[in-house]
Amino acid sequence: MSSLLIQNAVVMTMNDQDDIFTGDVFIEGNRIVQIGAGLNARGADQVIDAAGKVLLPGFIQTHIHLCQTLFRGRADDLSLISWLKEKIWPLEAAHSEDSVYYSAMLGIGELIRSGTTTILDMETVHYTDFAFQAIKQSGIRAVSGKVMMDHGTEVPVALQENTQKSLQDSVDLLEKWHGAENGRIQYAFCPRFVVSCTEELLIGVRDLSAKYGVMVHTHASENTGEIAIVEAERGMRNVVYLDHIGLAKPNLVLAHSIWLNDDEKRIIRERGVKVTHCPGSNMKLASGVAEIPFLLEQGIDVGIGADGAPCNNNLDMFQEMRLTAYMQKVKHGPTVMNARTVLRMATMGGAKVLGLESKIGSIEIGKLADLQLLDLEDFHVYPSFDADWYSRVVYAATRGDVDTVIIDGQLVMENKLVKTIDKKVVLKEADRSLRNLLQRL
Repeated sequence: MSSLLIQNAVVMTMNDQDDIFTGDVFIEGNRIVQIGAGLNARGADQVIDAAGKVLLPGFIQTHIHLCQTLFRGRADDLSLISWLKEKIWPLEAAHSEDSVYYSAMLGIGELIRSGTTTILDMETVHYTDFAFQAIKQSGIRAVSGKVMMDHGTEVPVALQENTQKSLQDSVDLLEKWHGAENGRIQYAFCPRFVVSCTEELLIGVRDLSAKYGVMVHTHASENTGEIAIVEAERGMRNVVYLDHIGLAKPNLVLAHSIWLNDDEKRIIRERGVKVTHCPGSNMKLASGVAEIPFLLEQGIDVGIGADGAPCNNNLDMFQEMRLTAYMQKVKHGPTVMNARTVLRMATMGGAKVLGLESKIGSIEIGKLADLQLLDLEDFHVYPSFDADWYSRVVYAATRGDVDTVIIDGQLVMENKLVKTIDKKVVLKEADRSLRNLLQRL
């Protein structure tokens, strides 16, 4: 069993006491086994002197579309429904095995480089196995699943699914990948949103997720046009409908949740439903401003996600943290969503959304070693004297400050070099696979 000692770091634990200290963290295998000052380096296979650096839990992004990374810059300046029907669905329909794989690798490389160690990912209808292969190879921790679509208008033929086949394909992927890589990879059922799913499919997801004990990840109440479609077809609003058919449970994660009425907020709180906030996407698509301060005050678990590259256009948690704070301050005043609150959303908040708070999200003995080292010795994050560490990380640091990333005890990035992904190959193959995809389109 390999071991790693990180010495002399400023350790921001993100534990319940928000402890911050200068000291050491000892990792054995994939777990944190000692925390303190002056830990003995004898017995450690590798020692990292992190003097002048900040050690944080890895970021946990709770809404990502790896399959869309290839589409960066190809769907700008549109609202949600037009964005989907005119651009994203046709592009997803043209995917192949290698385009899904390299789209995923491109996205994962960006995520790791910017300190993200865990994602909740939603793929497209086909070739999800190749996204899982990229997840396995890259070393990132992920909860992922194929998107499910058996209903809707103006949907490309390649994305139109048979209900039972969609359910069976999802189960097949679950049985192959859930728990793989010593639990680093997990499966979630991913019905796209009510607009794209029959009631039969959603009830099937409800029953299968209960049978296998896995999460359900879907979009809800992102856009007023989307809500109008659901009301016209199902006779009620998104969250009310999901509750009506028995899907509103603690294993349900709703992406966006911008346009909630009081009844829907109550359902989310009472049923223990989780929410993932995507400020960059919500601003770019002009979808609206989610009521995050209210949801947090109600004790609802809320994480942060960048969404997909064509609606953001990057997957950078540093940007998402700042936007999470700034957009609420514009609406509610400067005192809401302080840096500590936002950093907790990006770490322990995300862990709670995924039901993994006992394993990741903070630096504590017994937890999995999913960590990042930030080098804050630079102009844009100084002065450091008597500094507020939360402010430095959330309001001043950038993804370029991420020096080292550890996932499941493994050094996946060291000295700003990703070790599990061949950057030159991925960039070249991303362009090649996109060129072929556009020819199929």
